[in-house]
Amino acid sequence: MNEYDELTAIKAMRAALPAQVSNAYDDDELLNIVDMIWDYYEQNGLLDIDMDDDDDEPDTLLQDLVEYTTRMLKKDKGATIELDHLPAMIQAELDYEETLANDI
Repeated sequence: MNEYDELTAIKAMRAALPAQVSNAYDDDELLNIVDMIWDYYEQNGLLDIDMDDDDDEPDTLLQDLVEYTTRMLKKDKGATIELDHLPAMIQAELDYEETLANDI
């Protein structure tokens, strides 16, 4: 299994977005989204080693992550990510994670 790499996750996010949208954000802004995703995992016990991988439906997880990151971005006065770009960004990060899980 490959290790998670934040830079590769950012590349995956950029690849999933139209060029105009991707170019509107710097790596730090996308890394902030990655950090929020992993904060959500930690707060919800999704990083526990003994967790059953089939507990969360992919659509539910995506929806929960979009809702969580939306709340966090609304609190962050310096955030410039447009909320309607979040689903594609988060789905791309989840797809990247899936490539790591499939590489076992």
